[in-house]
Amino acid sequence: MNTPAHLLIGAAAFGRPAHTHILAAAFVGSLLPDLSLYLMAGAALFVLGIPGQRVFNELYFSDAWQTVFAIDNSFLVWGALLGAALWRRVPWATALTGAALLHLCLDIPLHHDDGRPHFWPATAWVFESPLSYWDTRQGAAWIAPIEAALATAAVVLLWLRQVPWWAMIFALLLLVAEFWVVRQWLFFFVDS
Repeated sequence: MNTPAHLLIGAAAFGRPAHTHILAAAFVGSLLPDLSLYLMAGAALFVLGIPGQRVFNELYFSDAWQTVFAIDNSFLVWGALLGAALWRRVPWATALTGAALLHLCLDIPLHHDDGRPHFWPATAWVFESPLSYWDTRQGAAWIAPIEAALATAAVVLLWLRQVPWWAMIFALLLLVAEFWVVRQWLFFFVDS
C-alpha cells in the first residue's frame, strides 16, 4: 500500500479521540514502518548519487537494508510495543503503535516480490503475496482504485469527526499525493 494511504487509514482508525496529540501519533505511527526506506533511499539517491535502478534492484534487497526493514516492519516488535502502551494506558503510544501494526497488516497481502520479514526476530521468512499494490502484473490495476477509495473514505471519516484544521489540511494533501502515486503506478508502470 502507498504511504499516503497508510497515513490516512491509520489516522482514521487510531486518531480517536480527534485530539492533536492522538492524531499526530496515529499519523507518525502509520509512517514509521516506511520511514527507513525513505531515509535510506533518499540518502542513496540524493546524497550519494546512486542510480535509482541500483537502489531499488540491488540495495533494497541487500542484507543490510533487509535487516533494517525486518526491525521496523516486525509484527513482534510493534506488537510488544502496543502491549506496553496498552498496559501503561498511554493513549498517544497506543495510537502510534496501533497505526504501525495496521500498516503491517495492510502491507503483508500487497507485497508480491518486495515483502519484508514481518516476523523478525523469530524468523527471516518473507510472505510472497500473489498481489501487489504497484505491479500491474500482480493485480495493481484493480487494487490501486480500491486503495484510493479507502484513502478517500478515511478523509471523509476524519472530516466527519471534525478533526483540527491542521489535520484536515494534512489529510487533503495526503489524498492528493495518494491519487498522484496511484496515477504513477497505473499509467507509468504498466506491464507492456
